[in-house]
Amino acid sequence: MTLPTFFISHGAPDLPIRTGPTQDFLRQLLATLPERPTAILAISAHWLTAQPTLSTNPQPQTIYDFGGFPPHLSEMVYRAPGSPTLAERVAELLTQAGFAPRFNSRRGYDHGAWTPLILMDPAGQIPVTLLSVQSRETPAHHLHLGKALAPLRDEGVLIIGSGAATHNMAAFNGDYHAAPPTWAAEFDRWLAETIAQNDLTALVNYRQIAPHAQRNHPTDEHLLPLFVALGAGGKGHQVNQGFTYGAFSMAAYRFD
Repeated sequence: MTLPTFFISHGAPDLPIRTGPTQDFLRQLLATLPERPTAILAISAHWLTAQPTLSTNPQPQTIYDFGGFPPHLSEMVYRAPGSPTLAERVAELLTQAGFAPRFNSRRGYDHGAWTPLILMDPAGQIPVTLLSVQSRETPAHHLHLGKALAPLRDEGVLIIGSGAATHNMAAFNGDYHAAPPTWAAEFDRWLAETIAQNDLTALVNYRQIAPHAQRNHPTDEHLLPLFVALGAGGKGHQVNQGFTYGAFSMAAYRFD
């Protein structure tokens, strides 16, 4: 069977210790699939490299790349093994598509990867390989990257881009339940509508077209994983929505 791909807004690092619709969505996500994945390829906005880079660490460590949250968050451990075999397969596909992939044998799970995955697979039974984001490259680059990965969907691999539909750290509100500002809600709605319309041209040119694009994404890196999932998948639709801490959209999309 062909697996879908997903883009997930992971929000703040305290995602696993909060409760709400996003946590419920992530806990049920694997049950919505046509079959259980044999491996996961995770593209996190928190691993930035010049060239596409794959983790080959067979036992990745949990990275606590944040501060200011309850201490017990930094005691959580995501125990999923790595998959050097999947890393080799991904590198093969990327090379065929004209990329020059690299390997990293030390990379662990940053919070963009482990905080949603620990809700999806708490026991860490599904092996995970990480693929980096190229923050100096364009959305079109990442769309092309995703297209190269499409064969994995027929090989039991679940592709998940983890970033943020909106990401302006300057607008972080200490109130977890604060209502979103208008500029964030309008961008979030535009993104959902444009994905539903499968308007790839508008999406890759979102900075010129989307409302309040610069304010929602002062830099691109948190939206770039979306383009990898979009490129590898098919037509998309929204499967989770909402906001936390004011301006942090928790939107998620499935591409079949």
